Amino acid sequence: MKQSAEFKYVNVSNLGFDYFSSRLPRLLHGKTEVEIVNFFLTEELLIELMLTIGKNGFFEGEQLLVVETDKDKYKVIEGNRRLTSVKLLNDYTLATVKKELVKKVYDEAIYKPIVELPCLVFAHEEDIRKYLGFRHITGIKSWGLSEKARYLYGLYKSSFGNQPFKQACYELAKTIGSTRSYVSRVLIAFEIYKYIEDEAYFGIKGLDDTNFYVGYYSDGLSRPNISRFLGVDLDSDKPIEQLNKNNVKLLTKWFYEKFELDGRIQTRLKGRSGDLNGLNNVLGHPLAMKAFVEQGYTLDKATELAEDVDRIFFNSLRSAIMNLENADRITQNLDSFYSGVEEDLIKIRKLTSKIKGVKDEFESKEFDKDEF
Repeated sequence: MKQSAEFKYVNVSNLGFDYFSSRLPRLLHGKTEVEIVNFFLTEELLIELMLTIGKNGFFEGEQLLVVETDKDKYKVIEGNRRLTSVKLLNDYTLATVKKELVKKVYDEAIYKPIVELPCLVFAHEEDIRKYLGFRHITGIKSWGLSEKARYLYGLYKSSFGNQPFKQACYELAKTIGSTRSYVSRVLIAFEIYKYIEDEAYFGIKGLDDTNFYVGYYSDGLSRPNISRFLGVDLDSDKPIEQLNKNNVKLLTKWFYEKFELDGRIQTRLKGRSGDLNGLNNVLGHPLAMKAFVEQGYTLDKATELAEDVDRIFFNSLRSAIMNLENADRITQNLDSFYSGVEEDLIKIRKLTSKIKGVKDEFESKEFDKDEF
């Protein structure tokens, strides 16, 4: 996708960060240059980028995408990591974290200082954002899903927000070279994220926008039973009008709330396809859904219920019979019975009586139907 832009070299001192970039966590929006430099140093592979630029120079083909904000002053919409690397190669004292490592890279750099950087100067930020939609979402330099979602949502609101939702998704998909269904799910997932953020992440310890994955929700929405569970109607112009906020909370806790089991810290669900497929099957089966949601079954156990209840019942009974037959065989060889054997035998008797009672009731109902 081509957008009109002017190529020129710009002095580094005239280039400023995009302080509200989609690549930055919201908690850093509007912060100082030093805070943003520190973020890139701690959260991004910036040292490696500094080493590359310091050893090889700045590649002209990696132009920064900028807009002019004042006479000869520019805001970098795309390329803030590269700008940070160059700023540190020009002045290592900007770093207040990893200071020794930054100083070492600075001392060993061949190309420093770098006075000017190649830039594509666009007339409007909107032109850059449309270009980035193609480049980073469907093009060769793909962002992570959370970055895509934040970017898409901003583009949707700024350019297509006055259109019906389905039409807006169609137009946005054409703009970035994607599909309407994909765009729709990403936008809805980001709306759900905004609700979760507004609810302070439901108090889940350690969860914030730096480790929240919108992709869990957009991928989940491609499964019909998960969409229904969340109250999302993908075919509506108001897809989250009936959003089930309690179930959003449940799903978020399943993804992110950690607990210890068998000495391992884990969550009930992972965002991978296997777990999402399993959850979709469970939510489509009333007995399995009750077991997972209300009774605390693991996803694997609940999935077994969803797959074949009759088979599981049969196998469970056969396994119990085999174990009891084995216990019966070795009773003559015991020196003594353990202290709780009487209680266990009573429990076995009660369970078998209960199962027989359910069977008799079921057969009685079937008989009544036949008589009718």
